[in-house]
Amino acid sequence: MRSILLFFLLLSSSIWAQYDGNTTPTYPELVKAYEELANEHDEIELYNMGDSDYGLPIYLCVINGSQDSTKTFEKARNNTTILINNAIHPGEPDGVNACLIWINNWIDEGKKLNDLPVLAIIPAYNVGGMMNRSGTSRANQNGPEEYGFRGNAQNLDLNRDFIKMDSKNMFTFARIYHALDPDVFLDTHVSNGADYQYTMTYIASVRERMSPSMGALMHDDLIPYLKDFSSERHFDLIPYVNLKKDVPDSGIVVFNDLPRYAMGYAQLMNAISFTSETHMLKPFPQRVQSTLVFIEGLIEWTSKNQKEIELARKAADKWERKMAQYYYGYKDTEEHDSIQFHGYEFEYLTSPITQKKRLKYHQDRPYTKMVPYYNRYEPSTSVSIPKNYIVGAQCDNVIRRMQANNVDMYVLQHDSVATVRRYQIHRYQNGNNPYEGHFLHTKTYVVRDTVEVLLKAGDVIIPTDQKNRRFIISVLEPDTPDSYFNWNFFDNYVQQKEYFSPYVFEDRALQLLEADPQLKAELEQKKKEDSEFADSSWDQLYFIYKRSPYFEPSFNVLPVYGGF
Repeated sequence: MRSILLFFLLLSSSIWAQYDGNTTPTYPELVKAYEELANEHDEIELYNMGDSDYGLPIYLCVINGSQDSTKTFEKARNNTTILINNAIHPGEPDGVNACLIWINNWIDEGKKLNDLPVLAIIPAYNVGGMMNRSGTSRANQNGPEEYGFRGNAQNLDLNRDFIKMDSKNMFTFARIYHALDPDVFLDTHVSNGADYQYTMTYIASVRERMSPSMGALMHDDLIPYLKDFSSERHFDLIPYVNLKKDVPDSGIVVFNDLPRYAMGYAQLMNAISFTSETHMLKPFPQRVQSTLVFIEGLIEWTSKNQKEIELARKAADKWERKMAQYYYGYKDTEEHDSIQFHGYEFEYLTSPITQKKRLKYHQDRPYTKMVPYYNRYEPSTSVSIPKNYIVGAQCDNVIRRMQANNVDMYVLQHDSVATVRRYQIHRYQNGNNPYEGHFLHTKTYVVRDTVEVLLKAGDVIIPTDQKNRRFIISVLEPDTPDSYFNWNFFDNYVQQKEYFSPYVFEDRALQLLEADPQLKAELEQKKKEDSEFADSSWDQLYFIYKRSPYFEPSFNVLPVYGGF
C-alpha cells in the first residue's frame, strides 16, 4: 500500500500545509482553500450557490467548466458530469479531505486526465453542522481530532430532507443539482455499525428500481471496475454492511435508497448514484485515502465511458416516458446469493456494567467466509400513471418544492369541470415520536376512484410526460414511501372540521334510520359484532352521522387529482 503520508505531503502548496494526517478543515478554512484554488487555476471555478440554514452560503466548485457561469452549467447539462457531495454529515469529513487531495494531485500531475468530464464538488453541504465543531460527538469514530456535527442549524439530518425540503440547504441543493443535471452522483460518508476488515463500503442504487439501461451500466460494468480499481490499490470493496440481524454472519441486505436520501433522490433523476461509507474504526488518514481511491476510480471510469453513459441516460429517459405503471413500495426478498466477507470473529460476553450480554469483535482474529447477500427487491404495489396531476392552488408548499425541482407546470386560467382520479385516505399510521420534524405516515392506504370535480382558476396542472416524471409520481401518489402526503404536507385534509351535538342529532339520527332500513340493519349488525361499540352512544351516533348527508364530503380527500 502506498504510504498514507505521501498523499498529505502533496498538499504543501496550499492552506493544507498546517494540517497533519488527523485533521480536517473548519468551514472558513475550507472555503479559503477552494477560493485559493479557483484564483490560481483557470480550470477551477467556485460559485456561491445560495443560502444554508446557518446563514453562510453553500459553494460549488466546478473543474473543467468553461470559466463562464452560464456556459459552465450549460456544458455540464449537455456533457458528462460528476457531482460529489461532501459533509452532509460533517462529523464524517473523509470526502472533504479526499476531494482537496484529488484536486491537488491533479494540479501536481499537470492537470492530466484524458477526456476529463465536468467535475462538480460541493465542498461542504451542511454548513451549520460544519460550524458546530468538536472532537467528541461521534463516540465510536477514530479521528479526526475535531469535526462537525450531524445536525444542521435546524438540527435536521439533511440526508433525510431531499423530498420534504425543510431546509434552505435543500432548496440550494436542488438549484445546484438541476443546474448541472449530473450523470454520476456520489455522497461521501462514514459508517457506524458492525466491525470488519474493510475500510471502504459502498451503497449502490437498488437495481430493480433503476431503468434497465442505467442498472446494467452501473451494476454490470461500473461496480466491477471500481472493485478491481480499489483492490489494485489495496482497498477491497464490499457493499455497505447493512445487517440482516445483529452480525455479518446473518447476512448483508442491500440498502433501500429511498428518495429522502441524497442518492435515492439522484437515482430518481436517472443518475448513477453512490454513497461511499468508510469504516468508523479505521484511522482517519486511512479512511481519507480509501475515499480518494473510490473517487479516482469513479472519475477514471466516467472519463472512459462518457458515450456509454449518455446513451444509457437517453435510453432511461425513453423508458421512463413510456412507463404506463409506476411500481413502488420495494421490499427486500428472502432470496439471496453469497458474498465473500472479510470479518472478525465475535462472541457475546457478559457486560461488567449492565450484567447483560454484549457483543465483542476480536480484531486479532480475522476471518474470510461466505455470508448471505440479500440483493433482490420487489415492488409491493403499482399504480397507473395519469396523463397529468392537478394540485390545488392553495398548496403553495407543494408547488414551491416542485418548482424548485424544475417540474414543468401551468396554471388553470378558468374554473372548469373535469373527470379525475380522486385520492381518499382510508387509513395510515404514525409513530409516537417525531422523525426529522415530522410524524411520518406509513402503511398508508388510499382509495382511488373516478369522480367529476370543479377545478378552480389558479390550480396547477402538471403533465407527466416530462423529464424526471418518476420524481413527480413519487411525491404526488399519496401511498408511495416518500410522498408529500406521508411527509405531512396534507395533514389538514385528514382532520375532520365539523361534528354534531348528540342531544340535537339524536332526533335527526332516528329519522335517518327510519328512512334507510339498510343503514339501520348495518347499525344493528355492528352492535352485535362489537360490544365496545354497543356500549358507546357516541360511536353509534357517529356511525350514523358518517353515513349521512351531513358528513363533510371533503374529509380525507386530498387536493391532488390525477387527470385523464
